[in-house]
Amino acid sequence: MRRNRLRHAGLTALLVLGSWAGAGSLPASAHASSPASGSPAPASAGLLQAMQRDFGLTKAQAEARLSAEHSATALAPKARRAAGSSYGGSWFDATSGRLTVAVTKDASAATLKAVRATGAAVRTVEHSERQLDAAKARIDRLRAPAGVSSWHVDPAANTVVLNVVKAERADNDVQRFVARAREAGPVTVRNAEAAPRTFAAGTVGGDPYYTGNVRCSIGFSVYGGFVTAGHCAQPGAGVNGWDGSYIGTFQGSSFPDNDYAWVSVGSGWWTVPVVLGWGTVPDQLVRGSAVAPVGASICRSGSTTHWHCGTVLATDETVNYSQGAVHQLTRTNVCAEPGDSGGSFISGDQAQGVTSGGWGNCSSGGETWFQPINEILGRYGLTLHTA
Repeated sequence: MRRNRLRHAGLTALLVLGSWAGAGSLPASAHASSPASGSPAPASAGLLQAMQRDFGLTKAQAEARLSAEHSATALAPKARRAAGSSYGGSWFDATSGRLTVAVTKDASAATLKAVRATGAAVRTVEHSERQLDAAKARIDRLRAPAGVSSWHVDPAANTVVLNVVKAERADNDVQRFVARAREAGPVTVRNAEAAPRTFAAGTVGGDPYYTGNVRCSIGFSVYGGFVTAGHCAQPGAGVNGWDGSYIGTFQGSSFPDNDYAWVSVGSGWWTVPVVLGWGTVPDQLVRGSAVAPVGASICRSGSTTHWHCGTVLATDETVNYSQGAVHQLTRTNVCAEPGDSGGSFISGDQAQGVTSGGWGNCSSGGETWFQPINEILGRYGLTLHTA
């Protein structure tokens, strides 16, 4: 149990997810992700064990994948610049271990050569990222019925994917929405197993924080506090920790439209650059916030289901919760359950975002979305604590 571990951990106690404020630690920029350049830090034995469990890999395969993902993350912005206006998106291909970059058919030979020179694989597509983003933006302006669960740009399929709850596909409102969405640009309709929901929960005991009768999970430490999900509470709400003691106050919160918030920390609580492993894996250090590409592995820590891993499926997805649409979320096949809201999504040692919601559970599986960390830092002018 985490309580017993904390009781005997002295200065290594982790009262909130966050970072050491000790000498020698440097903050990441509040407005830009930290570069994932150079060699990646050695992966902990626990992280490798989790990837072996959740991906069915050997230790050597897990190490190779993490190394390849680190290289792809560093390569992505260079390949995007090389593609210029012909850029159609990019993703990590776990089979080949390479970043794949989509370029439009009108790309010049010089552009293709420049993209290949970065080390990325190239795929020719019909639509540019700008065209797909514009189509998605037009769909964002529509009011979606409950049977439409989400939509996002899929660079590999070179289309906007519209996810419709399978049991609701014949619904008249859903069919009208799909027809209007198709007018916005290239759209592909796919089945969703269930409608998404947020993962806040009533007080049921456990970790790590409470607002009134709601329990949520801490995301990442920033200087002065931590970030979490916006649907957990409104500005001004007080926050108590797992032991019932007062932590601080919600200083900013946005939901729906966004799903992020930040909480100031005081009253003897402190922050460290760590994501809890809950005994499943060792606690993970946070060293930056470079964005993992689609296809990369990613893990989540939350107060209900603790530590689980999966893959980044899509970015900049609009999710249609019952409370309203939330934009610019990242979709994963990592499971989550009520109480995990606000918890940490991390890829290697790079912070990715805070848990928003999803469908399913950690017994039968499901999907979960998170709000990207760099957007939260930029919105509130915060600085991520890093090791």
